[in-house]
Amino acid sequence: MINKEVYDKVVAAFAAKFGAQPAAVAYAPGRIEVLGNHTDYNEGYVFSAAIDKGTFFAVSPAADDKVTLVALDMGGETYGTTLGAVAKVESGATWANYPLGTFNWLFDGNPAAAGKGFNAVFGGNIPLGAGLSSSAALEMATVLALAKIYGVEKDKTSLAKIGQKAEHTFAGCPCGLLDQASSLYGKAGALVKSDFRYCAFENVPMGDGVAFMMVKSNAHHALVDGAYASRRKACEDAAAHFAGVLRKKVTHLRDVTMAEWVLYRDGLDETTARRAVHPIGEDERVLQGAALLEKGDLKGFGALMYDSHESSRRWFENSCEELDAIVDAAKAIPEVYGARLSGGGFGGSCCLLVDPAAADAIAARISAAYKAKFGDEPVCSLIKPSDGASLV
Repeated sequence: MINKEVYDKVVAAFAAKFGAQPAAVAYAPGRIEVLGNHTDYNEGYVFSAAIDKGTFFAVSPAADDKVTLVALDMGGETYGTTLGAVAKVESGATWANYPLGTFNWLFDGNPAAAGKGFNAVFGGNIPLGAGLSSSAALEMATVLALAKIYGVEKDKTSLAKIGQKAEHTFAGCPCGLLDQASSLYGKAGALVKSDFRYCAFENVPMGDGVAFMMVKSNAHHALVDGAYASRRKACEDAAAHFAGVLRKKVTHLRDVTMAEWVLYRDGLDETTARRAVHPIGEDERVLQGAALLEKGDLKGFGALMYDSHESSRRWFENSCEELDAIVDAAKAIPEVYGARLSGGGFGGSCCLLVDPAAADAIAARISAAYKAKFGDEPVCSLIKPSDGASLV
């Protein structure tokens, strides 16, 4: 079993707290975003992968209408409510919004329909704030475990959308579907290629001889402070502009080519135009990347990752000094084929495509360059694309 030590810790904590073994335990991994940044809510394409770190959610039905959540990742903090009082937590234990929101939307906004409450303990080993989507992992572990104990049957994409709705309404982040889908559809040794217009997901083998390295910066990472929402609104405004000037149907930036952006951007304010060019270019890079992977051209694929980061830096402005420094250091290392920020940006981590045989030397060089500039060291972790969420 992957991450068995974490599983044992969660199950032991459940037994200690509630005096019995859990009725169900689910596991869900975090994810890395490899190519295709901020394209999911633009109905575009993304390459991602489930990672070999994740979250376990252990649960049993309660004898009454009480809901009790214990967060091992928050020092064992406990949050309690009742079925009739399930609502967004505005202050204090705001971590509870992820499982509570997921529970709420599993029952279509009427958690009282569950009939009985539940007791749950969860914990994982995804570094918090690293841009590896610990929140989506928690949501997917929650929804799988709760669906099991309440006898609710839904397909994977519907479960992903429940987690996304929890993020929107309880956590307050207008995310796309990338994180939840990656956690569910991951496969060992492969990338997840997602088409968010049709919610179509396929696994693309990476081949042997390469791995990913996540380099966690020490820059603060938070997506609910408005920066993410402002980028999303700019994309929606740009799509509306192109819908009015192009002689074809446009609902999202997925429908706009780079050539059309160049020819028809007049009428957009400069900031909105700059924001729009990033997801348009990312869609084209993902499709190019798919063709390169078919040929086994990993270095060509890596070059697209560098291009992606430069677009984030220049056009979308969702990078930061620390992430740029990591990517710049990576460019000087031959065994690093590509590097870019991962996830929403504004801090968090970079994703590097590397030769795993040189992992220690790569980590040492990246850390030395980072320390010389910022005085502290990033956290470097070798990541293996792994299987998606499941009941344990």
